[in-house]
Amino acid sequence: MIQLLAPTHWKDYELIDCGDFEKLERFGNVTLIRPEPQAVWKKTYSEQDWKKTANITFRGRSATSGEWVKKNQSIPDRWHVEYKNNEVGIKLRLGLTSFKHVGVFPEQAVNWDFISSSIKKFKTPQPKVLNLFAYTGAASLIANAAGAETTHVDSIKQVVTWANENQELSGLKDTRWMVEDALKFVKKELKRGKKYNGIILDPPAYGHGPNGEKWKLEDHIQEMMQDVVQLLDEKEHFLILNTYSLGFSSVIVENLIRTSFPSVKNLETGELFLQATSGIKLPLGVFGKFCNV
Repeated sequence: MIQLLAPTHWKDYELIDCGDFEKLERFGNVTLIRPEPQAVWKKTYSEQDWKKTANITFRGRSATSGEWVKKNQSIPDRWHVEYKNNEVGIKLRLGLTSFKHVGVFPEQAVNWDFISSSIKKFKTPQPKVLNLFAYTGAASLIANAAGAETTHVDSIKQVVTWANENQELSGLKDTRWMVEDALKFVKKELKRGKKYNGIILDPPAYGHGPNGEKWKLEDHIQEMMQDVVQLLDEKEHFLILNTYSLGFSSVIVENLIRTSFPSVKNLETGELFLQATSGIKLPLGVFGKFCNV
């Protein structure tokens, strides 16, 4: 059964409305208008309501960059939000980047809840968790806060630095930071004979490693999956594969996991979405996940 899941614990985040290739959303006390390629329908609220509500609007100059236009120049470029679920809480520093992102993907809170609840079920005293394509580290910090020894891998030094800021902000320590190509790192860990109780993958459609290594989701994801399942601890483990690609369905994710790990148990697949206050649902990626305890 394919699941449709949306975050339920996000007090500091609200999707207000979306449509006409944009979304109106609140992070803490800052409300933004950003591009959203999935929002092909009409806006529910009026243009006037959007403009009145938003503090900052992103104006794209190209497919990959643009600028932020503030209603009031006193609005800071950086601010903090908090996330708490039933097990753990973290704090995140957000910021206005030139490529429309702010440092967090709010729909991923569904996966954060799965990470913390899975770790709390383990009998292993300090389970080991590997977060690949780890971005600014929210999933890494959730795992850390839940009691895991966490390794965070991303190919971009600036976002790993950002993740370290989030760790300090959250009052956590000892995350292992790795600026490295994810596939290369996994192959090295296999050679070292390493094992992990949890593995998190949120790969981009396209990307580059620190030495120019090329990542293309459909070309490399099968090899990645066949390698990472060999890193899983046999007795206690969880794995999450999350993808945001317009061409990927949850059935593809299910097939990838089942063919890479035929003995998989408790596999769940589905689609993540954000529920807007206006009533509309915004789809934001597909997932496959399983936990064995």
